[in-house]
Amino acid sequence: MISTTSSTAEMVTQGKLQISPMENDEEDKRSGGLGCCGWVLVAVSLLIVALTFPLTLFFCIKIVQEYERAVIFRLGRITDRKPKGPGLFFVLPCTDTFVKVDLRTVSFDIPPQEILTKDSVTVCVDGVVYFRIHCPISSVANVSNAHSSTRLLAQTTLRNVLGTKNLAELLSDREGISISMQESLDEATDPWGIKVERVEIKDVKLPLQLQRAMAAEAEASREARAKIIAAEGEMNASRALKEASLVIAEAPSALQLRYLQTLNTIAAEKNSTIVFPLPIDMIQAFMNK
Repeated sequence: MISTTSSTAEMVTQGKLQISPMENDEEDKRSGGLGCCGWVLVAVSLLIVALTFPLTLFFCIKIVQEYERAVIFRLGRITDRKPKGPGLFFVLPCTDTFVKVDLRTVSFDIPPQEILTKDSVTVCVDGVVYFRIHCPISSVANVSNAHSSTRLLAQTTLRNVLGTKNLAELLSDREGISISMQESLDEATDPWGIKVERVEIKDVKLPLQLQRAMAAEAEASREARAKIIAAEGEMNASRALKEASLVIAEAPSALQLRYLQTLNTIAAEKNSTIVFPLPIDMIQAFMNK
């Protein structure tokens, strides 16, 4: 017996004492009891309800909607460790208080945040977060204001996540950033009974000087591509003309056919001017005389 006590004392002093789950449950039950005074107050409250019946029905019977749950506190302790609702539930007017919790999905805008990216570019980013409460007791007992805490955490998470991204990643990989933010927020808010369903990046505002520089870079790139395409077109056209001249040189009658096609095109356009080509050899003969 002495050895067991000494070993237990050593484990306590070293911070290594572990309590079994059954001992934890028993301790929770003992600490969760109302005690003698608590039960006396409950009995007195029930007596008052019985004496003032049916007037107390207006104070004892409460209603919550389908999308709401009620967390009841009896003398400061949560009763039954589970929320009430939807529908009717009963509370004692003197000893019970309750808090309504909305289970619907809530959305809020993240205010614009000035963020310095990984490549030292200052941008202004805002977003939107969708979340809902999946555990009403945790949202009431573990955090003072679940909605406000989630909003503040979303702002800091946005700055932390985008601070590890380059400007190019920020502009092109919004979906990946949204998923990363959702996972971080969901993990942090899980002890508060909150489920983060979706996070979206709404707008990325760049400084005016950076916008001008990027526009000039994009315009120069487009002009360079246009010049390359025009040069390639000229090269292809010259090759086609060379091949055409070789074909005409092999068959002189092809030049006459080409001339007739040109006259047909001019006549179709109702043009009064007709150009007749003259062979160079005929002109040289007159010049020699």
